Parts: sequence; structure tokens; C-alpha cells
Amino acid sequence: MSTIEALGLALLLLMIIVGGKQGIKSFVSLLTNFLLLWLALLLIKLKLPIIPTTLIIGAVVLAVTIYLGSDNMLSAQTAFVASLLVMILVAFVIVPVEHWARVQGFGTEDAEEIVGFSLQIGIPFLQMSIAAAIFSTLGAIAEASMAIATACYTLIKQNEQMTPQQLYHDGITAGKDIIGTTLNTLFFGFFGGFLALFIWFVGLHYRWGTVINDKVFIAEILLILFAIIGVVLTVPVTAWLMSKQLHAQQIDNKHNK
Repeated sequence: MSTIEALGLALLLLMIIVGGKQGIKSFVSLLTNFLLLWLALLLIKLKLPIIPTTLIIGAVVLAVTIYLGSDNMLSAQTAFVASLLVMILVAFVIVPVEHWARVQGFGTEDAEEIVGFSLQIGIPFLQMSIAAAIFSTLGAIAEASMAIATACYTLIKQNEQMTPQQLYHDGITAGKDIIGTTLNTLFFGFFGGFLALFIWFVGLHYRWGTVINDKVFIAEILLILFAIIGVVLTVPVTAWLMSKQLHAQQIDNKHNK
């Protein structure tokens, strides 16, 4: 048994012990999303339009992540719609920024690893960088939308007389804490993943101006910024959709009475 297989089995056992049935569903969601990303690569290899393919596969990834990660259909449905809207909004930010930044492809730090490979793969690196940026935001967007939707649903259950305006305000309040924790998660994930690159910068005595203009460094910073923008947009969008759901539910209750 390889190390990856052993760690995967340990993860499955821990998710079953801690999460029970929901833990199994989350593990299935993880495997399904991995297969979906692999499918996206195969479709891109077959020369399908990269950005439309990315958006379609991204929507499926959001659906799998959210619906398999929640037992409450109302909050899951709202979270999915919110995350889908945010993904599209973030895509409108990513496309022009990636065109302007021009950080696609490989940097000088990658030269040694790719020296034996051909770069003539027939796929535009700019569109691939856009696709990578969109995929990198999906996890943070789905997590934030589910957290806000679940928090709003709990508030509705605790106070059935709550107005849509109060729900929206409380959802924004809960979202402020989520933004803070997500920001730290993304930052330390980036720092841990690129610790070797930072050591490279220090060991070769890179100047600060060289670092902030390094293609590899800037490409990763952009991914973090896109994810943070996605989370920030997710908070008001999800809270607004939940308030609309509450308003529609209150109208239906009045009509039924």
C-alpha cells in the first residue's frame, strides 16, 4: 500500500468515525470532485472551449460539494444558487485581470523541472491560467455559502417572527467572522505550500522588487485574492437570497391562513 492510499484510508476511517453518514457523503463528494477535475482536463485536452468547459464543470463541482455536504435541502439550494452566481461574478473579475497580469505559463524557477518537456502542447496558457483561477475559488465559495445559508436557516428556526431585513443583517454579521477565518486559512495555506519558494528567494538574495514582480509569486497571490473576493461576495449574496426565501415563505404562510 502506497503512502497516498494509506492516508486516504485513514481519512475515510476518521470521517466515518467523526461524521458518520455525513462523513461518508463528504468523502464521496471529495472523490467525485477529483474525477470531475480529471474530466475537465480530458475535455480541455480534446480542444473543447476552455472557459465554458471550466464554468460547466465548476457548476457541477459546486452542486456535488454543497448537496452532498448538507442534509437540509433549503439551505443547500440557496447556497448552490449563491455560489453559482458568485462563481460567474468572480469569473468576470478573473478574465480581465489574468489578461492584464500576464502571469500564465512557467517562471524562471520552473526551468530546471521542465527542461526536458516540450511546451508546444497546443493549448493557450492564458486560458489555462483563467481556468485554474476559477477552479481555485470553488472550495472557498462553496464553504462560505454553506456556512451563511446554514447560519441563516438556524436563525429562522430559532425566531420564526424574524423579518427578512433582520435575517439579512444577521447573515452579514455572521459572514464577517467567516471572512476573517477564511482569509487566514487561505494565507497560511499559501505560505505553507510555497515555503520552499520563499527559501529560494532568501537563499538567492532576491530583492523585494524582484519578488513582487516574480511570475510564480504573483500568480499564486492572484489565486488567493480571487478566492478572497469570492468569499466576500458570497456573504451578501447568500444572505440576500436567504432573506428572499424567508420573505416568500412568509407570504405563502399568509395566503395559506
